[in-house]
Amino acid sequence: MNDTAHISDLAERKRALDPTCSFIVQAPAGSGKTGLLIQRYLKLLARVEEPEEIVVITFTKKAVAEIQKGVLAALTRSSDISENEHVKLTRKLASAVLQHDDQSGWQIIRNPTRLRIQTIDSLCASLVRQMPLLSKSSSQMESTSDASDLYREAARATIGQVTSNNFSEQKDNVAAQDAQQLLKHLGNDVSHAEKLLSRILEKRNHWLRHVMGKGREELETGLQKIRCGALKNVSNIYPESMQKESVKLARYAATNLKDGDRNLSFDTCEKLNVMPGCEERDVPLWLSIAELLTTKTGGWRKVLSKADGFPPGGTVDEKEEVKLWKKRAFALIDKLKEDETLRQWLHNLRRLPPSIYTDAQWEALGSITRLLPYTVAQLRLVFQARGRVDYTEVMLGALQALGEPDAPTDLSLALDYRMQHLLMDEFQDTSRSQYDLITKLTAGWELGDGRTLFVVGDPMQSIYRFREAEVSLFSRARTENIGNIELESIVLCTNFRSQGGIVDWVNKTFSQIMPIREEGISAGAVPYTSSVSIHKGLVGESVNIHPFFNGDHAAEAKEVVEIVVRARRDDPSATIAILGRTRKALCDEIIPQLRKVGLRFRAIRMEELDRRPVVQDLLVLTRALAHLADKLAWLAVLRAPWCGLILADLYALFPAQITPVADIENPGEYSLRKNRQTVWEALNDDARLSAVSSDGVIRLLRMREVLGSCINNRNRQSLRAVVEAAWLTLGGPACVNNETDLEDAKIYLDYLEAHEEMGNIYELAAFKEGLADLYALPDTEADDTLQLMTIHESKGLEFDYVIVPGLGRPPRRNEKELFIWAERTYTSDGARGEQNDLLLAPIQEKGEAIDLIYPWLEKLDQEKESFEDERLLYVASTRAKKFLHLLGNTALSNVKGVLKPKEPSAKSLLSKLWPVVQPTFAVAAEAEEKSLTGKGETESQKEHSIDQSLRRLASDWIFPSAPSHVKCKPPQEKVCVQEIEFSWAGEVARHIGSVVHRWLQHIAEDKIDKWDENRIENLHNIFKQNLAACGMSGNNDEIESAVKRIKFALIHTVNDTRGQWLLGPQKNSQNELHMTTIIDGDLVSLVIDRTFIDMDGSRWIIDYKTSSHAGTDVDFFLDREQERYCAQLNRYAVMMSRIDTRPIKLGLYFPLLKGWREWVYEE
Repeated sequence: MNDTAHISDLAERKRALDPTCSFIVQAPAGSGKTGLLIQRYLKLLARVEEPEEIVVITFTKKAVAEIQKGVLAALTRSSDISENEHVKLTRKLASAVLQHDDQSGWQIIRNPTRLRIQTIDSLCASLVRQMPLLSKSSSQMESTSDASDLYREAARATIGQVTSNNFSEQKDNVAAQDAQQLLKHLGNDVSHAEKLLSRILEKRNHWLRHVMGKGREELETGLQKIRCGALKNVSNIYPESMQKESVKLARYAATNLKDGDRNLSFDTCEKLNVMPGCEERDVPLWLSIAELLTTKTGGWRKVLSKADGFPPGGTVDEKEEVKLWKKRAFALIDKLKEDETLRQWLHNLRRLPPSIYTDAQWEALGSITRLLPYTVAQLRLVFQARGRVDYTEVMLGALQALGEPDAPTDLSLALDYRMQHLLMDEFQDTSRSQYDLITKLTAGWELGDGRTLFVVGDPMQSIYRFREAEVSLFSRARTENIGNIELESIVLCTNFRSQGGIVDWVNKTFSQIMPIREEGISAGAVPYTSSVSIHKGLVGESVNIHPFFNGDHAAEAKEVVEIVVRARRDDPSATIAILGRTRKALCDEIIPQLRKVGLRFRAIRMEELDRRPVVQDLLVLTRALAHLADKLAWLAVLRAPWCGLILADLYALFPAQITPVADIENPGEYSLRKNRQTVWEALNDDARLSAVSSDGVIRLLRMREVLGSCINNRNRQSLRAVVEAAWLTLGGPACVNNETDLEDAKIYLDYLEAHEEMGNIYELAAFKEGLADLYALPDTEADDTLQLMTIHESKGLEFDYVIVPGLGRPPRRNEKELFIWAERTYTSDGARGEQNDLLLAPIQEKGEAIDLIYPWLEKLDQEKESFEDERLLYVASTRAKKFLHLLGNTALSNVKGVLKPKEPSAKSLLSKLWPVVQPTFAVAAEAEEKSLTGKGETESQKEHSIDQSLRRLASDWIFPSAPSHVKCKPPQEKVCVQEIEFSWAGEVARHIGSVVHRWLQHIAEDKIDKWDENRIENLHNIFKQNLAACGMSGNNDEIESAVKRIKFALIHTVNDTRGQWLLGPQKNSQNELHMTTIIDGDLVSLVIDRTFIDMDGSRWIIDYKTSSHAGTDVDFFLDREQERYCAQLNRYAVMMSRIDTRPIKLGLYFPLLKGWREWVYEE
């Protein structure tokens, strides 16, 4: 695929590089939007005074690394005569940057940390660190991506208000009363209430602004606008030529309905003369028309009866008249049938929410909206206590720190001065809060002041709605701009990724699936934009559809394997990706089939750790040792491969869970009593063991011996130590398949150690829930040529072959939220821009009648989900470079002896493709009918047989013998250790040096771009604690002086370009590297402060020196220090040269002086 054509949108790409204008760029899949952003960055970099004036933000660390790598690659790449126009332009821009770099002395290639390319979370964290008071967040808290345990703790504290206060206290405690009302609403299900609160806390960034100060009247106005909007939708598309006839029919039906059989919807239609309007009073009229034309299930009416206003008639004339009216009604319906949208919208009128809340609904909603801010306050207390925050809290803190556009903070003004250009990638995935952040960051910018905003994205690839991404914001920015910044719109069309055949298929298919125009964008309806490939089509079918029927997922998985095998045969070096809508869809069928035929694959974050057999065995072993009465866990332990008790022996050991017991009142008679004996007690009952086979006895006696020792040592050591000892002694490592299983076992044991308390697991459900969030390691022996991942994870990637199975599977149903909310956007007459209405509804009260508001808001959410499914399918299809394979499954129906495919589930991805692929499925259904003829049931059963064999160790398995002893001859000479840097200095200097070394290591590992002077100043008290821990004593003045020098050294380092280079991201970097070897017969142990490989391929060995100098001739002092420590660093180099053949450079860094000395090591 090296044959390329002219880039059709090259002029637009060049226009996007104008450094004086701001742009919003829509770039379809494969159009090189990241490359364009890099070109724009290079263009600006050649013009600014300092690199830090340009800020690039994106959403993931992976994207940050990709952009950084692209910029640095452009600056270091040599020219090539085969370069296309795009690459030549990048090279030209990079040359201008290098020239400007030489003139300015930036040394960007050696100091890449000066490139302000970061995630939006990293940007928010830096804002919070700079203004901790304004952001109301501590700058020292650790940010975590998984705060589920913190949410649970806050939810438990909130619900605890009901039980922790006595009755008199609760009367004055509003939070307790609201929590009590919530519990009542949920049927006093405490665990369910805690779960709902915990789950919604994660999304507080999106509802917190809604629950404050919203009155009943305001919210009910939003409901009424929804109802009127629905009427307007129907009115706008109802054919004008059929309106008079519709009015006559509605009036006829209303007149004929007698009081006894009256349909109340027709009450106001008796005097109807014109079609209803779009006001609240018109709702009953439209409902009557909807009921006249459609059935309760939403289909067009095929029968009209007395109940619908068409009585049978008593006389011949009356019967003829009714017959005539029915004929007119069905004629009208036949004409209206042509518009499917009209039918759907008429049916939607039946499900309209009421215009007002009931008192019970409002009471529940009021309790929830008052309780949620209190729960958020509890969460912040938990954050303070645990020293951890989630990224949502960081985002909220950043917004606080920036203030409001009309009242900016000092930080906002400072950023306004320093930041000249802002570039944002993946803008289609922006949430409302992130959009607000961009607006605040650019609030002071004016047209023509030299500052620019550049956002690039693709609305067709907006698939992160579960992270609250709002695709409508892209359209809003394009039409309304952002703040005072006028954004020029650019739409790219060139596809650099896929061959022509795939691009043609995608254009044809998705122009039918996605909307044609940008209508209903607030609901997520994104119109399709076509692309043009620069590659010619390849021989063969570019896109292959593989139909399957009646839930035969096993056959679908086998086909996936066959496609992989054929692709590797035809194109051995090709990259292949198998993409699933969910992990489960891949793990249940595809992965077992791949392993069955021996195909190795890379699947990162694919298999849940708790689904791996080795981890499942370790979990039941943990449960058994922690709780001796956990019978289910103990039985699972006996079936685990290290014991492998067969079912017959298991039944013999526990023949029945009841035993005969003598009746005291009636001697000689017996009653049945449930056996309360634990499994462990049964294992120690020789009478029980006598019923087991000889092989089973051997296995059980060995289990009893090993586990007995572990049980006797419980609570004397950690639970992890007990479980690990039992697993190793029983032969657990001998039961695994490969090294990856051993790594998974280690991950589990580390998780157990981190979560056990006092040698036990007190909340097993929470422990298992946390375990479910961990993933097994990918196959360490597999390469990247075959990968499995979800469609979401594949975004931004490309592969030669893409296989998408499971298109016919609908996703699992979403769980109910504590309350549901939606923002409806509309354009008000006479108002500039769009207006928003807020809609809120509480969760259904347990045991009460169906609430229509909550289902309506759920329906709005499902509409957004349906539009996103279209985009998800687009993302999956556009990952392919050479060939695309789509596999789907639907049911078959027998129509007069002919098999025909049914329409797939409306929530499946296959339903989106159905108009395009239905003919292919129809042909496959005919072939399926022929293949079923003569196929016996035995053969079919054989194809789907399940392997129930038991994998276990032999009963005579013994623990392998230990390796032979290693004879160690002690060294004849004394052991030499690393020279102590501070041997010449006083006690205070030594302590300062120790603390500075420790923090330089931490800054390097934490990424230096997160550190600034403010953050270091905030560590004042912690530095005091560090000095005390080192054993420093003295008066307060001495300690304060020492702390001042520590801060001075660290601030110098993070502000110094040399320090930024030394501690910044480097290849193969290591800090505090401990090494031991023998040099000249001496056993030497050394610690290297920092080592890494630079872009020239040289190995650097750095040593920090906290020496200070009060004189004027600093260079002379540094030269003397170099002489002093030359031997020490040369010794480091000798040791390093034995394991690394690269050229070695040595460096001394003096943070107190910003001093530097370097030299090349020569053997």
